[in-house]
Amino acid sequence: MPQETTRPLLTEDDLRHITRWAALSAGRALPVFEAVAADPRPRQAIAAARAFAEGAPRSTALRKLAWGAQAAAREIGDPAATAAARAASAAAGAAYTHPIETPHQINHVLAPAAYAIQALASGADDGAAVMEKEMSLAIAAASPELRQIVRKMPGRKPSKGDFHALLYRLDVALRR
Repeated sequence: MPQETTRPLLTEDDLRHITRWAALSAGRALPVFEAVAADPRPRQAIAAARAFAEGAPRSTALRKLAWGAQAAAREIGDPAATAAARAASAAAGAAYTHPIETPHQINHVLAPAAYAIQALASGADDGAAVMEKEMSLAIAAASPELRQIVRKMPGRKPSKGDFHALLYRLDVALRR
């Protein structure tokens, strides 16, 4: 029986649209991280993601900056700051979203916004209201191109946990 191959789904231009939205989302949460740490790695990761979104090549440096922001997330010890650093890491990593159609890939598209929303809401006095506001802002910031990319990908299934609920809500909203 012939083996079925997956077809390329994402172009480099698509990755730039994904990364642009990811960097915008992560940038909103960066002050949460910087309020508790002077570590430059998340800011550097977001800057590199923005550069890629605007035409810079994917490089080893971009990947290293993504890993650096992830290391900052592990080291910080504050849940909101951890989520903000993860948003930065995921934004830089968005440039490396695999161009094949698998159900897992949508997580790479949605994670920067979900982590940013989590970061902004977790430290707020009225976390639920902030979460709804940030969810609306993230959805409004999604370009028509990004929405089209999301529609091409397999959708998320509902799953347990607050973070997975955020991913699912973003996925459903961006497909409208």
